[in-house]
Amino acid sequence: MSVETLLVFTAAALVLNISPGPSNLYVMSRSIAQGPAAGAVSAAGLACGSLVHVAAAALGLSALFHYSPAAFTVVKMIGAAYLVYLGLRHFLSSNGADASLEAGAAKPRRRIFVESVFVEALNPKTALFFLAFLPPFVDPAAGSPAPQILLLGSIVILTGIPCDLLVAFASGSVATLLRRRPLMRRLRDWLSGSVLVGLGAWIALSER
Repeated sequence: MSVETLLVFTAAALVLNISPGPSNLYVMSRSIAQGPAAGAVSAAGLACGSLVHVAAAALGLSALFHYSPAAFTVVKMIGAAYLVYLGLRHFLSSNGADASLEAGAAKPRRRIFVESVFVEALNPKTALFFLAFLPPFVDPAAGSPAPQILLLGSIVILTGIPCDLLVAFASGSVATLLRRRPLMRRLRDWLSGSVLVGLGAWIALSER
């Protein structure tokens, strides 16, 4: 692929990643709930989940979501339900019904990472995004499309990580201030839960 094509694509990917979106909100909710480190771990999990869609796009599997509304709807509803489930756990934590999410028993970072991978891997909109955004930049004269799609998808993911980390540390700093005031912990949990439930509802109600 030409250097000019890669530069143009990288600039476009950076602009898209800077624009506020569901991944930014998800990272923000994790940072508010458990601090900047948790937000950074969730950003890494989202990046790994995106790799699933990049690999699927390279193999042509993402076309299934484009041509099969039923398959798209099933995966979309699973991902939406999972986000709502995570959000409800924050509400339960705020009410003292879930001790595993109390400040004294923070959620393990490995669990945050795995949950984040599933959240992104179960998001069919990510699959459609890569299916629509990557092919126009593929150059048939440069060889097989699959390696080019893998390269372009990796660029999208790599340009997204700094943006998510910025959100993680900015919102995590706010969460640290809130954590010093015990009376504000309930507000923090409700804010995190509301963001996650809202994302789940947005995905479930959005059109194909």
